[in-house]
Amino acid sequence: MKILPIDHGKQTNIFLPAVEKKDRILLSAPHMTGNEMNYISEAFETNWIAPIGPNVDKFEEELAAYVGTAGGAALSSGTAAIHLALSLLDVGKDDRVFCSTLTFVASANPILYVGAEPVFIDSEEETWNMSPIALRKAFQAAEQEGRLPKAVIVVNIYGQSAKMDELMAICQEYDVPIIEDAAESLGSLYKGKKSGTIGKFGIFSFNGNKIITASSGGMLVSNDQKSLEKARFLGSQAKDPAPFYKHHVVGYNYRMSNVLAGIGRAQLEVIDQRVCTRREIFERYAEGLKDIPAINFQPELEDTYSNRWLSVMMLDPELTIITPEVIKQALEAENIESRNVWNPLHRQELFKDAQFFAHDGEEAVSEKIFREGLCLPSGSNMTEDQQKRVIEVIKDLFIQH
Repeated sequence: MKILPIDHGKQTNIFLPAVEKKDRILLSAPHMTGNEMNYISEAFETNWIAPIGPNVDKFEEELAAYVGTAGGAALSSGTAAIHLALSLLDVGKDDRVFCSTLTFVASANPILYVGAEPVFIDSEEETWNMSPIALRKAFQAAEQEGRLPKAVIVVNIYGQSAKMDELMAICQEYDVPIIEDAAESLGSLYKGKKSGTIGKFGIFSFNGNKIITASSGGMLVSNDQKSLEKARFLGSQAKDPAPFYKHHVVGYNYRMSNVLAGIGRAQLEVIDQRVCTRREIFERYAEGLKDIPAINFQPELEDTYSNRWLSVMMLDPELTIITPEVIKQALEAENIESRNVWNPLHRQELFKDAQFFAHDGEEAVSEKIFREGLCLPSGSNMTEDQQKRVIEVIKDLFIQH
């Protein structure tokens, strides 16, 4: 144990013990394979330091092959992918887009980019994702008003797929396409199909904290090759084929760097290993905290396979006075990062005028999950000893109370 001198003027020989700061445990840190540098070095050696190049082409091919779509367009972010998906569906000013409410703001911001109106749909308890019951209510209200949405953005939070069969059936009834925001669910399965491949378009993110990372970046996937070609065109400043600079529509600087695509390629090589590791982390949390009746975890819907990007616990307020904030503070005191569940978008000041359709009952399911949920450290490079630290802090807190 270190000791620190306390300066009291002339008294320089008084000492108090100093608490040793433990190593930081992060929520979901990047986990490199070591092979990334080979792809990066190749990019430098061949001077492909641009938003085009062999790594970009290969990353698109390899990820599309992994998830089972006809193709993909590598972009600067998952947000950019959603924006282009809306553009490809001709969503514009005064159109409507239905969107999951329990998600990060990046799922809905592109709706505002194109000048459309977001309408938020509540969660249901079996997946925490978009409620088919609430979606049906929203469509019925929109039909009566004569303003059906141009698209529905379904988000698979924390790696768990939504009830895609039910949601697809409703949207097909009204002939409205689904954009599947699988930013958090790469490697997850829904009835044998890879997450992100069930809607008209799928969206992935390679942000630093995702299950695989390119440090940033995203991917738009689809079985519609013509739409993907148009996405690459729009994402490259919409440059027309001509011997000079020629443009007839608005474009965006959205293409992924060839250097970053190389990082993504190396990461994709270990995606299944990363999914297995995250699921093992989840199982250790479930086992380590099973004797605390007040704690439950995000469920896994039958016939689905979650990548468990983050392990998320729920506290039953009828069984404990301990709140997620109390646990969060206790973990932080031990230099352990945790995070609140997504604050539902219909509660945000940015969307204060947006319509919201609840699942059922008096309280929105999404608000209950937000109030009672907490995301625990889940990085695939977290050691078992580090995870034991997390579990012990939580268990000790319940012993004290």
